[in-house]
Amino acid sequence: MSVVGVVGELFITVGVLVLMFLGWQVWLGNVIDGTAQQVDSVALSKSWNEGSTPVTATNERPDPGPPVVGTAPGNAEKFGNMIIPRFGADYIRPIAEGIGVDDVLRYGVGHYPGTAMPGAVGNTAFAAHRTGHGSPFFDIEKLQIGDSIYIETVAGWYRYVVRNLEYVQPTGVGVLAPVPQTPGVEPTDRLITLTSCNPVFTANERIVVYGVYDTWYPRAGGAPAEIAAVVGSETS
Repeated sequence: MSVVGVVGELFITVGVLVLMFLGWQVWLGNVIDGTAQQVDSVALSKSWNEGSTPVTATNERPDPGPPVVGTAPGNAEKFGNMIIPRFGADYIRPIAEGIGVDDVLRYGVGHYPGTAMPGAVGNTAFAAHRTGHGSPFFDIEKLQIGDSIYIETVAGWYRYVVRNLEYVQPTGVGVLAPVPQTPGVEPTDRLITLTSCNPVFTANERIVVYGVYDTWYPRAGGAPAEIAAVVGSETS
């Protein structure tokens, strides 16, 4: 084999090794980021639980009444957790105000400023990465009609139910309207919207999941059974 051939093979081998190393670094970094986000969320939930007064469990949960709605936090301020059972029995990720890549989305889920707060009439909208930075929404396309999406705040847990899914262009900001894709219409329902890039590893379009409010669980009454093990809050 000629010297040129040997050098060429060496370059190919080195290139393959570099790509393998970078892939390993990306995968490992993603796992580390996801674990850190989960730990962060559990700690936040625990701190809220410690400040509440539990009630005695009953066979039927009483009507919690209208949901408590918090005020909009400052940019990058963490104010909640997102729990989606479809994504895994231990899935929980922190929510912060804003959608900045460096100050919010690299640490978890971002809440679109100007959209409704959890539990409010209107559209509470969220964004997160599908790949990189823990990939909070990696499995977003697996959500099915009827699946639960829980938003946890200091007040308790808000349960939304998945209604439908669509794909839009990156410029499709109509999904963030108080009534999604219907600008100018006054909302009467409590809705939730999740957005992320699509397809995986690209940003060619956006995948969007919509849900509708079902009920809320005040913290003093303990978390709903479906997620009690994740947030460490159960009725006594």
